This record gives sequence, structure tokens and C-alpha cells, in this order.
Amino acid sequence: MKKIDSTFIRFAMVGVANTIFGTAIMFLFYNVFHLSYWVSSASNYIFGSILSYFLNKNFTFQNKERSWQVVFRFVINISICYAIAYGIAKPLVRMLLSGQSVKIQDNGAMLVGMVLFVVINYLGQRLFVFKKEVAGE
Repeated sequence: MKKIDSTFIRFAMVGVANTIFGTAIMFLFYNVFHLSYWVSSASNYIFGSILSYFLNKNFTFQNKERSWQVVFRFVINISICYAIAYGIAKPLVRMLLSGQSVKIQDNGAMLVGMVLFVVINYLGQRLFVFKKEVAGE
């Protein structure tokens, strides 16, 4: 049986740090600065994605490429992963929890969306954003 990939462990560590960082920003903006729900939650993704880019580029995938193409691929990956994960989660959870309140359905969909996002985002970052080029390609 293959042991857990060290890249995935580093990705998970970055994810924990990023979640703490983004959540702190979101609640600080909402509760201390009294910004709207949308501005506060969007700030979580914006600032969290910036932190995630630098940590994953340098620590997780140890990518030394210095170009705007990497940044562009990262933004595209985050956007696509978000759309796929949350686009699947909401109708799926609404169907599975059809007898529950909208609040329970939405919270469940957010939780499922987060899980889907992590899996899809890891694959996207590893295989697309920070892909290691093989000699001769």
C-alpha cells in the first residue's frame, strides 16, 4: 500500500493555515469593520487565495517558475474549481436534504462545496498550475 504523498500533506498544512487566515479575515471584516456578508466572505476567498498561491507555489509544490502564466493558471484554477464544486454541491444537497429548511440545505451545500473544492483544487494545482515539467518536453 502506497503511503500518503508528501505533497498532499504539505497541501493540507497550507489548507489549514489558509482556512484560519481567511476565516479570521472574514469574521474581522464582518464583526469588527461591519462590512457586508458578501464583501466579508469574498475577502476570505481573495486574501485566502493570495496566501494560498504563495504558500503552495513555494512550499507545497516548490515551483521556481517566475511568470505571470503561473499566476494566470492559478486564478483560472481557483475560479473553475469554485464554480464546479459549489455548482455541484448546491443542487446535490438540495436534492438529498429536500425535506429540510433552506438554511440547513445551504449550510450543507457550503460544507460539501468546501470538500469538493479542496479535492478539485489540489488536483488542479498539482496537475495544471504548478505542474513539474519533465525534461525533454
